[in-house]
Amino acid sequence: MDILILLRRCSRYDVPINLSHFQQNANMKNIGVLHVITDTTLQSRFTHPQLAELAIQGGADTIQFRHKNGTTRELIEIARQMQIVCAQHEVPLIVNDRADIALAVGAAGTHFGQDDMPVAIGKRILSSETIIGASARTEEKILEAISDGADYIGFGPIYQTSSKPDAETPKGLERLRRMCEIAKCPVIAIGGITLQTTAAVIRAGAHGIAVISAVCNQPAPLVATKNLMREIQQAKQV
Repeated sequence: MDILILLRRCSRYDVPINLSHFQQNANMKNIGVLHVITDTTLQSRFTHPQLAELAIQGGADTIQFRHKNGTTRELIEIARQMQIVCAQHEVPLIVNDRADIALAVGAAGTHFGQDDMPVAIGKRILSSETIIGASARTEEKILEAISDGADYIGFGPIYQTSSKPDAETPKGLERLRRMCEIAKCPVIAIGGITLQTTAAVIRAGAHGIAVISAVCNQPAPLVATKNLMREIQQAKQV
């Protein structure tokens, strides 16, 4: 479906748009250091919006919405509720894989994998203020995404992870360090990162981390988020 048609059909949704995220120019976007990716597959205690609220209260400065199942209408409704939470706290919401969903709810950004919309096309259909993240399986494809205008790169998995069934072989800290040296944009490390390994990842050069299990699967997601942010801040001070 044409995105403009989708937006017109979704105009009945009363979604607040956080304009504070759009005040920097396209080359000066504020990329967060702790991206919490909400999940309802590995756990069922909390909904996506509830996890967003808990993570933000714990200090997360970016929320990512990734949900592989459901109709477009169902995903729009979940994302709409998450956008309301994020806008209330002035925290950017990034929608994974789906530029149309991001547009429909007024999210601050979107994240594309290698099999998703190419970054170059995303740049053409999204506003210049939209945060565009990208990840890929090879360094060549990652550098291509950066060249096409990605605002940040998701790089991983750094460690073994159970959050993604089709995850690749862990890349490790040395490859992360190399990517951080050659990338001309912030690198967000992802994959198997825990409270115990966060500092090492940041010291390897990562701008920040993206986590699922380290927050969503913990007994207290708010406390888990707070502890992760403390580790990030301390590692950046060294």
